[in-house]
Amino acid sequence: MEQVNRGRISGLTWAAIALVVIGAINWGLLGLFDFNLVSAIFGPLSVISRIIYVLVGLAGLYLLYATTQLERRARV
Repeated sequence: MEQVNRGRISGLTWAAIALVVIGAINWGLLGLFDFNLVSAIFGPLSVISRIIYVLVGLAGLYLLYATTQLERRARV
């Protein structure tokens, strides 16, 4: 799985970054104002909300993996 090709970030990595940023914004709003943006838009624990939460979690795991791969390549 190629994460960076000649200094470019793949579309999958950009999508993962976008999802993680959405998750971070949602957590920030929840912590600061007790406001869940995902639930406000799609309904509390609706099927779509749950899918978004799962995608954000998978994106975070993917970025964790991608970061370790980039770090490994940087050492070589």
